[in-house]
Amino acid sequence: MNAKRKAKEQRRPTGKTDGAFEQILEAVARRAETARRIDSPSAEALLRSIVDATVALFQAEAASIALYDPAADRLVFEVAAGEQGQGVIGMAISPGEGIAGYVFSTGESIALSNVEDDPRFGRQAAEQTGYVPRSIVAVPLTDGDRTIGVLEVLDKRNSASFTLQDVELAAVFARQAAVAIGAGRVERDVRALLRGALVSVAQGGVDARRIEELVGAATATLDREDDSRLWALVEAVARVRRASPDQLALVGDLLDVLARHAERAARDRGSRARRR
Repeated sequence: MNAKRKAKEQRRPTGKTDGAFEQILEAVARRAETARRIDSPSAEALLRSIVDATVALFQAEAASIALYDPAADRLVFEVAAGEQGQGVIGMAISPGEGIAGYVFSTGESIALSNVEDDPRFGRQAAEQTGYVPRSIVAVPLTDGDRTIGVLEVLDKRNSASFTLQDVELAAVFARQAAVAIGAGRVERDVRALLRGALVSVAQGGVDARRIEELVGAATATLDREDDSRLWALVEAVARVRRASPDQLALVGDLLDVLARHAERAARDRGSRARRR
């Protein structure tokens, strides 16, 4: 066996080390996913700046960006700006519902001067936000050949309708938003991170199929249904970060009590299992 081949064999995790190696990868994956969900990504801040700029340039009452969540099969309004925009944040609709759903499902831009006259307009959803627009322009956010979301602009203050030039300008903002989202997903995708790390460490010592197997095994637990409560808690912690210092201290104390209780319960279950 030549030196180069021997070095590759030494780098390859085999036999008994495979299980420990996969456990380490799984732990890294879960920590990375937790950090991803807790940490507000820079892409989100950039999206906010895009809708802020959109409102300012159009002199609009509101602008928002809805992104498609494939796991829930919903369009979720992630960011918004303008005096009338905040009520839509967090709203989720089906990917074919309303003006946003139409633009998402067809990939077509649309401008309406009187939304009430259009059968695609979802008045009930608009009322839930606390603001019913008169006019709207909506353009798709595209990543390659797929649509990933929708940018909407509501009611120019200095005009009763949107022009073709407005649609083209909104599309420019949508392209910038899509670029930001694409960059953020690359940075935050746990599978991509692990894959890239393994390729770098292995330096050719592990074939592509084995790398995919290791990454798949390490990240499989991230999609387990029984972990849904854990991820809901993680995402709640992300929202709590906006609380005051006193509120954060209270949350920390409560979590510490719950954690110690959970640890004791786990130890008790382990003791009972060993006595059987």
